[in-house]
Amino acid sequence: MNSMSTAPVTTGTLAVPDGRLYYEVRGRGPLVALVAAPMDADAFAPLADLLAADHTVLTTDPRGIRRSVLHDPHRDSTPELRADDVVRLLAHLDAGPAAVLGSSGGAVTVLALAQARPSRVHTVVAHEPPLLGLLPDREDLFAREADMIATYRAGDRLGAGRKFLANANIHLPEEVILGMFGGEPDPQAAADEHYQYLHMIRGTTGFRPDVAALRDGPTRVVVGLGERSTGEVCDRTSRALAAELGTAPVMFPGGHVGFAEDPPAFAARLREVLAG
Repeated sequence: MNSMSTAPVTTGTLAVPDGRLYYEVRGRGPLVALVAAPMDADAFAPLADLLAADHTVLTTDPRGIRRSVLHDPHRDSTPELRADDVVRLLAHLDAGPAAVLGSSGGAVTVLALAQARPSRVHTVVAHEPPLLGLLPDREDLFAREADMIATYRAGDRLGAGRKFLANANIHLPEEVILGMFGGEPDPQAAADEHYQYLHMIRGTTGFRPDVAALRDGPTRVVVGLGERSTGEVCDRTSRALAAELGTAPVMFPGGHVGFAEDPPAFAARLREVLAG
């Protein structure tokens, strides 16, 4: 059982052609999958516990992160590959079509999933997908992203972290920034951070959704947006995606990681969205 969780948890691993996926299952009832990138399954544990009261809840570490190990640790993580991983996990659980919440990079994963395998998901909630290619200043944003990655490659972890926040237009107190990016992380956190910067970010932010497939397909696609994310880059990308789909963003409590900031409020809002 996961020590961070209060609901009974079944853990497992699933072999895939290029590695092994770690996953957790809680509760009973209609299936909802919670998908992040680069965050691991633990980030969703409080929300998953709440939803497990009347849902079967699937969480997982994305490929290349923590307990989901790749045979080739230098293979890039693309939204399409991560979507295929979710499909394999859903098939492994032998459950019917699922509702899926994806946050940040995970929101891009679930959009790729809705495009490629709509029969597997009846509802997709894409919470703040960082789709830079939808924005008019995308060339500048991609250049700044490349500079951030180069800073990380040069060994300046704190500098890269500052650029990450600046590029996202997220403003945090200095002590919080130092706590996040200063000093030396533990070996697993360092490995996950390395994989995120060098093998995950570019493929995620550069993903171009098939808007027609998402708009006209059988899967209900909801674009989620944090109430406190106003002015951030993911506020802009979420609104841009919703506009292309001909919808409006659905507001959720909190900011970019509202599911971790206030799990009860986020769970209540997600229940309303899934019921709608």
